[in-house]
Amino acid sequence: MAHINAGNDAAGHPVNIFYEDWGQGAPVVLIHGWPLDHTMWEHQAVALAKAGKRVIAYDRRGFGRSSRPWGGYDYDTLAADLNALLTELDLTGVTLVGFSMGGGEIARYIGNYGQARLARVAFVSAVPPYMLQTSDNPDGVPQKVFDGMHEGIVKDRFAFLESFSKDFYGQSMISHPVSQAVLNWNQTVTSLAAPNATDDCVTSFSSTDFRDDLKKVTVPTLVIHGDKDQTVPFPVSGERTAKMVAGAELKVYEGAPHGLFFTEKDKLTKDLLTFIGH
Repeated sequence: MAHINAGNDAAGHPVNIFYEDWGQGAPVVLIHGWPLDHTMWEHQAVALAKAGKRVIAYDRRGFGRSSRPWGGYDYDTLAADLNALLTELDLTGVTLVGFSMGGGEIARYIGNYGQARLARVAFVSAVPPYMLQTSDNPDGVPQKVFDGMHEGIVKDRFAFLESFSKDFYGQSMISHPVSQAVLNWNQTVTSLAAPNATDDCVTSFSSTDFRDDLKKVTVPTLVIHGDKDQTVPFPVSGERTAKMVAGAELKVYEGAPHGLFFTEKDKLTKDLLTFIGH
């Protein structure tokens, strides 16, 4: 367990990014989703390390054990944090795996820094190419949906997170794909994130246009998405990303919700290992 310094915030305070570094072999960097932290990757991280990979999973600024600055939750800054991690650890031949909001870091990192350090990338339930409904993105998600998220976070962040997690994992009165213990863990992790980061990141992942970034992706690419994802709808995101990246491999998990890193954990791990290579 360690930290790398990703520079200073606007007030001159250092921003330190927490990461865990397990195993030896070809490096795999796991980028978590909103509003979780790197511990969401528990099952995949252990399996990848046991399979002979070097697994690095880090906490986005404002989340987990990383610094909690007031600002810097735009994707250019978040991609700079990822670049600082790859540079400080001097990683090459890297596989980047981004879940949900983490897919945005992958796209913007490639858009801003290129692919010299990368071997391949995987977008899992990821937000690119562009979530928000606009005049030139008519099939996107309406702004009122994200306005409702902001309102819920400001009014009662803990109640919002509890409700949000049910759609996240596809939980309902008749469907229980995860245990109550998982929901309790989810509530604990998400509640401990900085409230300003939780709110600001909604703006970032909803309104950032990654279409030009995806045009620069030429490394082998895997797109994994559940067709019952109520959080990041497949037709808006994974389906379009797979079409925009030449040669991308698309795997659609039938019936899977957004949080498939847990509901489909063994299948996801197997697909990642196949993609990365044993």
